[in-house]
Amino acid sequence: MKIGELARKTGKTVRALHLYEELGLLQPAARSEGGFRLYGPDEVARVSWLTKLQDMGFSLGRIQELLRLVESSRTAPEAMHAVREIFRKKLDETRRQVIKLLELERDLSESLGYLEGCRVCGEPETAQACASCDAERHNGPAPALVTGIHVGAHIQATAINDDRSA
Repeated sequence: MKIGELARKTGKTVRALHLYEELGLLQPAARSEGGFRLYGPDEVARVSWLTKLQDMGFSLGRIQELLRLVESSRTAPEAMHAVREIFRKKLDETRRQVIKLLELERDLSESLGYLEGCRVCGEPETAQACASCDAERHNGPAPALVTGIHVGAHIQATAINDDRSA
């Protein structure tokens, strides 16, 4: 297949595929009589592999390093040991990110639940009134993501009142 078809099959642009070639990450399987680059299933798999690594956060430069490391290894087990270590570190990093994302999800969920009580708020004043909100419609204290708004509104309201009394 030509590069356009490879691009369609992999969801990459022709430009991205040319970049992969320039960086030595992808090689055409052959050339046609007319000089066109031709690709096969191995190249589709290679582009899919590159995409996965990029999705995992590997830069193209880091992928080049990984391939150089594999190619410079004296034995296959040595090469796979190096890859295993890189992937193990990436897994640890990914797990830390997942924990952070789960905490963020919890914070957002709690904040949205709390803010649902604000839908029925009858306060005629501006958002500054939120700084001292203790309405029973809220279950418990304001979550951290909402507290920052309250603190900011409280500081702003205090500054306005100080200006008025001066």
